[in-house]
Parts: sequence; C-alpha cells; structure tokens
Amino acid sequence: MTVEIDSRKWCQGQVVELYRWAERLYSLRVEAEIEPFEAGQFGRLALPVGEELISRPYSFVNAPDERPLDFYFIVVPGGKLTPRLANLGPGDVVWVSRRGAGIFTLSHVPSGRYLWMLATGTALGPFLSILKTETPWQRFEKIVLVHGVRTAAELAYREVIQGFHRQHPRQLIDFACVTREDTPDTIHARITTAIEDSTLESKAGIVLRPEDCQVMICGNPAMVKDAIALLKARGFQENLRKQPGQITTERYW
Repeated sequence: MTVEIDSRKWCQGQVVELYRWAERLYSLRVEAEIEPFEAGQFGRLALPVGEELISRPYSFVNAPDERPLDFYFIVVPGGKLTPRLANLGPGDVVWVSRRGAGIFTLSHVPSGRYLWMLATGTALGPFLSILKTETPWQRFEKIVLVHGVRTAAELAYREVIQGFHRQHPRQLIDFACVTREDTPDTIHARITTAIEDSTLESKAGIVLRPEDCQVMICGNPAMVKDAIALLKARGFQENLRKQPGQITTERYW
C-alpha cells in the first residue's frame, strides 16, 4: 500500500549529505523547496514506514537564506524515524514540511544588552541558525553561547562557531560544558552547575542579571527546568506573550 502524502503540507526533499559527528549523532543536509521561515524555528522530516508517514520536528541549523537545509539529530535506539534517517545517502528522498514553526526566535525576545544562549546536545541547532543572521549582532552588545555535551566528540559545528568569532571577534563569547570528560579548553560541569557556582559569569566577565540580560534556553527538559529555577532565584522571569520577561525557552523533546 502506498502512503498518501499531503502535498499542501509536505514537499519532496533530496538528500545532499549525511554527516556523522559521533556515535548516533548526525547532520542531514537536504535540498527542498520550502516556504520562508524565521531563524530559530523548526521544520519536520518524514519517511514512509509501512502504511504511515512517520515525522518528527527538527530545528533548522541553516539560516533562512542558506541552502541546503541542515538538520542536526541524534539516533534514538529503536526509534521509528531516526535510525532510518541515519541510513539515508545522497540522492535519497526525505519529506520536509513546507512551513517552519515555533516561536523560539529573536522576534519574541525583548531587548537587552547581553544575550545568553544555553544549549545541550542537538539543541545547538536553532542557535546556529539565529547566529548566522545579522539580527543578534545588531541587537546585542555581547552574545554568550554555551553548549553542553557529554563528551568532546559531541562538540559539533565548531568550525561554524569559529567563523562567528572571526566575523564578530568583540561580540561572541562561547563555552563548551563537557560532563563526562575533563577536556582542555572546556568547562568540566553541567551548564546548570556552571550557572550555580558562577563559573559562566566569571569566565564571560558578564553578570547574569535581569536588568541587562536576555537568556534563551533550549535542550534537555531537565536542564531547561533547572536553569529556569536558578535564574528565577536571581530575579529573572519567563518571557510570555502577555508578560515579557528575560527567559525564552524551548524544550527539545
């Protein structure tokens, strides 16, 4: 039986590259004619499995005007979709949602002097998409990017981040928090621990305070929850549509 695919919602994409960063950690680059999206939003990838079209949301790593589309994902053992995505190769077909979605974007972040971006694992993706645009560099004096991973092998897209440093040497500060290894030039701690003991502030030379900081948090729900609690203890408030604040979040699963 052929799976029926709604062409109003999905367009056919062609795989350009599957790149393996580490065990179970991949980037899938795809050419597809999707509608314009805003940096920080997510799309959906889908494959026919039996009589179903199985789809999952993935943030765009690429900027809105950049092609191919770039999706950063981890293979879930026993999952219906990700093991199949990890077996795709150049020329293979994958279905892509025509429209991006989500409000984890700078258009929903109030003004501030400093922008903190806290990510774990593949949640780095939407931050890279945002940083590839001119908006954050025009709006904020300094940007602090923090990427939390288990091992140094999972520190993906380092060349992209180094490119941001070359383009904006006086604005970008970035740290990697590696939890299971003591790796040179990284912080051997969870992001939340580095907030709690003020390691991030000390290294960045910026005080985390609601008066002049905006914080975007994306990743492991436990990290997001704990980081929110730590920031609220310092006077930060969550950024809501009807009540602007200093904490903008997206939970990644």
